[in-house]
Amino acid sequence: MELNLAPPETSASEHTDRELERSSEAPIRDLFSFTECANQTHSLRALFQLLVSCAADEGFSEVAFGALNFVEPLRLAEYPPPAVAVKWPPDWCDRYFKRKYHTIDPVVRRTPMLSRPFLWDQLADRYQLQKDERRVLDEAREAGLKHGMSVPLFGPLGRVSVVSFASASDDADPQDHIGHLNALAWQFHTAYGEIARPCNNGCERKVALSQREINCLRWVGEGKSSWEIGKILDISENTVNFHIKNAMRKLGATSRIQAVLIAVRLNLL
Repeated sequence: MELNLAPPETSASEHTDRELERSSEAPIRDLFSFTECANQTHSLRALFQLLVSCAADEGFSEVAFGALNFVEPLRLAEYPPPAVAVKWPPDWCDRYFKRKYHTIDPVVRRTPMLSRPFLWDQLADRYQLQKDERRVLDEAREAGLKHGMSVPLFGPLGRVSVVSFASASDDADPQDHIGHLNALAWQFHTAYGEIARPCNNGCERKVALSQREINCLRWVGEGKSSWEIGKILDISENTVNFHIKNAMRKLGATSRIQAVLIAVRLNLL
């Protein structure tokens, strides 16, 4: 039974989040093809290769996916925890795992404390990095992982994962691609979850969204902000946020992007 609650007021933090919301929603339309391909994928290796291919189109061909505070049920056997799947230069990959750099890697250390995508170049500005942490970043750049960015991914039971992207180009600017790479990471994470934890009896997940929730998500998928959706549907921005948050709760999503992508995978949009 659903409660008929009045839409909550928009908080100050939601207003300050609007810029990130716009930048991350805008590329959703381009991700529908990723979603269609991911729906046909039934192995982690194939799904990860799809992620690498799409990221390479953005100029960021070096990609890693790791589980930071739990053991993933599905992982590529050639990479020790916390890595799940990795596409790095071979020499750097060997050095990183042989020297157990994950224990001092500032990306691994800081991801659980951050809720948004972040640039590696900004870590030293935000934190007083230790000498060994700076060494990992310096050696990564020398190995060809330049101007990287990472996306914190949060799942049930406090699980934290991360997808990292880096470019071999000196001229790459991850800030220009942060919205699209963020969306790619979340879509990969959603698709991975379905591969790693399939329904035991093969049944499809059932979710019931209201027509208003569907309409709001559709416009999110078109890259519209809450304010713009409100104008289109002739409702307040607060009401739009209310319906989107309800949809996110029903879909088990932790972001608008993930809600749209889950809805697409469930044929609700």
